[in-house]
Amino acid sequence: MDAVNDQRLVVVGCGIAGLSAANRAAELGMDVTVLEKSPKEKRGGHTWHSESFRVASTEADLEQYGYEFDINDYSPDDFYADIMKQTNGRADDDLARTIVDEIGPTVEWLTERGVEWDMEPLNSGYTVARTFFDGEQLVSALVEAAEEEGATFEYRTEARELVFEDGEVAGVRARNDDGEVEFKADAVIVAAGGYESSEEKRTRYYGSDYDAMKVRGSRYNTGEGIEMVLDAGGRATGQWGGAHMALIDSEAPDYEGGANRVDGYQYGLLINNDGERFFDEGEDARAHTYAKLGRLIFEEPGHEAYILIDDSLTEHMRATGPGDWVTGDTVEGVLEELGCESPAEGAETVEEFNAATDPGEFDPDSLDGNRTEGLELEKTNWALPLEEPPYHGYRVTGGITFGFGGAATDERARALDTIGRPIPGLYVAGNTTGGLFFDNYPGGTGLANGAVFGRIAAEESAEYVEEGR
Repeated sequence: MDAVNDQRLVVVGCGIAGLSAANRAAELGMDVTVLEKSPKEKRGGHTWHSESFRVASTEADLEQYGYEFDINDYSPDDFYADIMKQTNGRADDDLARTIVDEIGPTVEWLTERGVEWDMEPLNSGYTVARTFFDGEQLVSALVEAAEEEGATFEYRTEARELVFEDGEVAGVRARNDDGEVEFKADAVIVAAGGYESSEEKRTRYYGSDYDAMKVRGSRYNTGEGIEMVLDAGGRATGQWGGAHMALIDSEAPDYEGGANRVDGYQYGLLINNDGERFFDEGEDARAHTYAKLGRLIFEEPGHEAYILIDDSLTEHMRATGPGDWVTGDTVEGVLEELGCESPAEGAETVEEFNAATDPGEFDPDSLDGNRTEGLELEKTNWALPLEEPPYHGYRVTGGITFGFGGAATDERARALDTIGRPIPGLYVAGNTTGGLFFDNYPGGTGLANGAVFGRIAAEESAEYVEEGR
């Protein structure tokens, strides 16, 4: 085994958590090596395929860089309340509070590191502050910024085992194209993503059919980073059977399809292959339902469902393909062309829904209170009758973004053992961690989590190394 010596810090992973860690550590003058499992052209993990941060806009001064939030009064307390609401109060309080308090300054810092933002919402219906970005630009900019300050990136290099000396982390054993290699270091940050791209782990944690679920991001997030931390004595935590599973285009590829956005479903109806509704489409804003809806759709017959709207709603819809809308003069005809197994029953469901509506003013940007009355499954907002032909339909399925289980950490990004003690010299960040998300997910929070704790992990590891381990 060849040894590569003299790293002060090894970062495992090249997504937003690893890139934030590498950039901050390089800024602080550390010798940094980033180990990335994928080839260079696939670097960036899920971040390459993502598109937005949720930001406490009251604490982020982006106007100094020429950017202006569409929603400028979204506070840390608002952000914290959304995390707690969407996780049914189960999110680790310290982790959640750290994210909401630190994301504003972190986004400012990312801007200074070369990340470019688009502040225009992608579609109607956004109720919180966001910064939007191009994944390729963000990853490339942060790699370049880190390299300019001396960081080294090793691609096609899979970290497999942590090395310890006298109870403290001393490096990482990995595999690259030449075989086994050891990277010695004074501290290690594991930011290697989750386990969602492993067919075996999806089946283990979610069910026998989940090997067939599409993966929205990188094919390389198969969980070895988490296993490495747990094998070193780290504690497993979080909701291992939970995940960010989004509503996506049925024609999305099996891997790396990215967002495959189909926005606006909350204003129309979702029909399954039995011709029935199965979800309150108006339960909440898209950002608070899309990440649990993918699982609900995947559990429906054929793992698919069909969005239906009438012509009055087309301006509020956005789909990025590769599929396309089907248009027709009747609901039954649209459902039949989409491949629904029960188009006549679906048309009856729409008629019953229409009869139960009595809408007032429609407001796509807030919970408008337009609800149905008398249905077994009510729609609680945006309940508009579908009665203005032509009708439009889109075929959707569920795709996984990341799992909710991972290694335990604290608000200082320190890996914790099964007793709750920090493991000396070992830090974890991003989707390698657990304990933050349960049951559901407030959109845009995953990127915030990775950026905030990647940066903190670098600062903590620098302090740890400076103090002489």
